[in-house]
Amino acid sequence: MARFEHTVTVAALDRHWFEEAAGAVVDLFEGSREQGGAILLPDGRPIHGLRLLQGRHLQPGAQYGEAPEEDGKPGDPGAPVASGQAGAPLVQEATVLREWRPSRTVEVESLMAEESLSVRVGVRLREPRTPRALEVSLDGHNPKGGSLYRFSGRARADLHAWWAALDRPSSAPPAARAPVVGRAVHRLAKARLTVTPRPADDGSWQVSVVLSVRGRWLLRPVVAVALVFVRKPVERGFREGVDSAAEEWAEMLAELPSLHGEALRAQIADELTAP
Repeated sequence: MARFEHTVTVAALDRHWFEEAAGAVVDLFEGSREQGGAILLPDGRPIHGLRLLQGRHLQPGAQYGEAPEEDGKPGDPGAPVASGQAGAPLVQEATVLREWRPSRTVEVESLMAEESLSVRVGVRLREPRTPRALEVSLDGHNPKGGSLYRFSGRARADLHAWWAALDRPSSAPPAARAPVVGRAVHRLAKARLTVTPRPADDGSWQVSVVLSVRGRWLLRPVVAVALVFVRKPVERGFREGVDSAAEEWAEMLAELPSLHGEALRAQIADELTAP
């Protein structure tokens, strides 16, 4: 087994602002309605880039996406969407609402398919108005390939455990259980990723990311030997990936509005409707 670990320091996200913003987004969608395929917010403005393609709005089985266009004219909402230039592989995209219970669970599933890849991504948010946990699943395969072209992944972020880990004194040891755990499985190997935060003395967060990789079944010795030769470039790529994620986090925080109440709700509505 190969194990890689890297710790970065990032600016903190205010929990109360985060939960207030999440609640505002849920309330805006809960108060929205469908008209001619467009999804209108309570003030009547359409959400940019989101249309109801099939089913009933906010009901299980409702399918959302962007209406395809042909020669500048809207096409059949149920038709596949072509991407890229003429002759490019055909791509089908859709987001299906599996569950909409804002006080308990919101679950969506996205389907994407092209000539060489088919991917299904599921996202489930527990207690959306004050998010408790986020669960993500991913399954992919090459329709023309065998088992070597199949992969899957699962991840869970326990947001209550995340905030609890940050409420500990900075001198306390890290939480015993990582609030964020992800697992990926392939025929040749499997990987496990954990993310654990702890508070820094200056109010920022110290986030430790650990990646473990091992071979599967009889291939364990083969993968172990391969990792001996590629360990340094893999470790370098892992550290660069974590550093890049930290930079993107900083950029995201810099763009978040420092608003509350109706001002925050209005700002979120503007963002949802802006082209």
